[in-house]
Amino acid sequence: MPESKKRKKAVYTPPPPVGGVKKKGPSPVWLAPLMLALFLIGVAWLVTFYLVGADMPLVGGLGNSNLLIGFAFIIAGFGLSTQWR
Repeated sequence: MPESKKRKKAVYTPPPPVGGVKKKGPSPVWLAPLMLALFLIGVAWLVTFYLVGADMPLVGGLGNSNLLIGFAFIIAGFGLSTQWR
């Protein structure tokens, strides 16, 4: 006895998300140099503070706040590094 043709089922494709998924492109060109510059400024600030201490003309009066300033530059560099793709 001849066999009847089988119906082909359509492949299920889930509906797209409501908000839509946007792929992020590559990082801006300025991101990596700025990130490295912030790292280097922070390290240079800390090294200069340790070597010169309170004898620095402009920022010598800040005392141990120079540590916070140097680490703030480094933390800002790490913050930018999270955006690098």
